[in-house]
Amino acid sequence: MIFVREQSITPAQPIALARRFGPININRFFTPLAGQPEIAEVRKEPDQKKNIGKVWHTDHSYDAIPVPGSMMVARDVGEHGDDTMLASMYAAYDALSDGMKCTLAGLRAVHSSRHVFGAEARCHGADLEDRLHTPDSATQDTVHPVVIRHPDTGRPALSANANFTLGMEGWTREESEGLLGFLYRPGQRPEFTCRFRWRRGSIALWDNRSTWHFAIND
Repeated sequence: MIFVREQSITPAQPIALARRFGPININRFFTPLAGQPEIAEVRKEPDQKKNIGKVWHTDHSYDAIPVPGSMMVARDVGEHGDDTMLASMYAAYDALSDGMKCTLAGLRAVHSSRHVFGAEARCHGADLEDRLHTPDSATQDTVHPVVIRHPDTGRPALSANANFTLGMEGWTREESEGLLGFLYRPGQRPEFTCRFRWRRGSIALWDNRSTWHFAIND
């Protein structure tokens, strides 16, 4: 994770910064910023109760090739809250017993965007009007190892997440819920997390392959 404070940048500058790390993966569900189709707008109005990103997750884990990293720039923040929690999936994996690590070796999990961004998703409604679009694009499911080995560091990390993971490949939903519920607990241990408090002009970058995050709805 990289955090930079109080930057005064144009809408085009985040795109140039992102391209230093690799090609940009455009989010197909968030409404894009006007005039900047490569930038997705994550917005909450004062009268709205729901917020985007309110469950621990990794961005785009529902894609066959998940996006390596994410970057956010704060344009307008409230007087209180707006914090984002982030958690190390390296640490979550390391905290497991050797027996559990052996159990997870070779297991794969199904990820999807249908239940989050699809036309029948529970999160849709008047409170999110104009903030999400193209629900018809939420048609894909994919499968990823429950434990990945980071291509750059070589370290193992848990890859399942509470927002987009549906269950274990070849398992029933009931069977999956028990194991996934257990795996989600280590990632939420306070010693494995940090809390980033946004201010106007703040920039945050993180590696989705080794990090969970969620937006606190203060």
